[in-house]
Amino acid sequence: MPAGKVYVIGAGLAGLSAAVRLAGRGVVVELIEGAAQAGGRCRSYLDPVLGVTIDNGNHLVLSGNHATFDYLGAIGAQERLVGPEEAVFDFCDVRDGRRWRIRPNPGPVGWWIFDAERRVPDTSPADYLALLALVGPQGHRRIEQVIATKGPLWERLLEPLLLAALNTDPATASAALAAAVIRETLALGGRAYRPRIADPSLDAAFIAPALAFLERRGAKVRLGQRVQEVVAHESHVSALTLPGETIAVGPSEAVLLATPPWATQALLPEIIAPDVFKAIVNGHFQIAPPAGAPRMVGVIGGAAQWVFAFDGRVSVTVSGADAMVDQDRDSLAATLWADVAKVYGLGPEMPPWQIVKERRATFAATPDQTAKRPGARTRWRNLVLAGDWTDTGLPATIEGAIRSGHKAARLMLESNLG
Repeated sequence: MPAGKVYVIGAGLAGLSAAVRLAGRGVVVELIEGAAQAGGRCRSYLDPVLGVTIDNGNHLVLSGNHATFDYLGAIGAQERLVGPEEAVFDFCDVRDGRRWRIRPNPGPVGWWIFDAERRVPDTSPADYLALLALVGPQGHRRIEQVIATKGPLWERLLEPLLLAALNTDPATASAALAAAVIRETLALGGRAYRPRIADPSLDAAFIAPALAFLERRGAKVRLGQRVQEVVAHESHVSALTLPGETIAVGPSEAVLLATPPWATQALLPEIIAPDVFKAIVNGHFQIAPPAGAPRMVGVIGGAAQWVFAFDGRVSVTVSGADAMVDQDRDSLAATLWADVAKVYGLGPEMPPWQIVKERRATFAATPDQTAKRPGARTRWRNLVLAGDWTDTGLPATIEGAIRSGHKAARLMLESNLG
């Protein structure tokens, strides 16, 4: 364990989870974030148009995401993720209005695929058994090289779920990343993939409780102070340069760098990292969802992909949104609202709305980009990396970000990196 302080640079979920793990083990932590608020891409804000607090996007957590629940347990926020008691996924095809609900059974023996009322319409049990090809090691193959990427099972379940997890066209995405997701969710039974969403906000679930935890343990949190340079020698990091200030990193101190890949490479150009990114577009509409509406509905055949129901608000997420991210906001809102209206049976009149675009939401989850993900260790003995873009074995998700933070913290706790 570092005898002195650990400087955690970046207060997204990777940095926050690392800081929480370290501070919880008695390590002196100083958390430095360039933005005015913590959370990174998992953030909430008071929207001036709607007059309510909204999230930048909708992040789905599954009940089997063990690192996420460990983190929430540490900061006392597990109850702030809500969802059904069983694995239930509602879908609506907006082209013809057809609706269905997927209801896997809790255990690992998936007898639900033999029940026509529980599985995807127009599929047979044999369709699901073909997924066994995607469970094992995949190397650098694409998903389309392993399983069929057409037919009812693909269109009505696998494609929307994998697109949400990978934020990349699933057919061309990494089969290895898809296999990791399936091994930890579908292969373990419904109890491992009950859907969970943050309510009332991402900040309330993931960010504010973590900052409160760090404050209680004496950690110093510096927001709005961007690290401009990491002074790195052949074997170690000796200083951090901020506007108007240089922080000396002592012999018994260490640095945990949890910044996005482009920011990490700007600070340490020799780091190899993914360099192709995919967009996510989110729409928020100030309207109460219909009584009894499911918390989450998968949209088939529309521009929207997932519709989320909150108290007094409906939100839409579109992953892999490169084709629409440059559209003007008014046309995006109208397009997404048309799908929401079909899902909920509402009229065409659009309520107050907001569009949030994340142009570099995640790295492209292709085999080529996956191969560029670095490990947590670096050649500098007192510096480790964290981030959902590092080699976590998972896609760029909340679970991946938190695992990366935990891994980086563990390396520091197990080794005298200073």
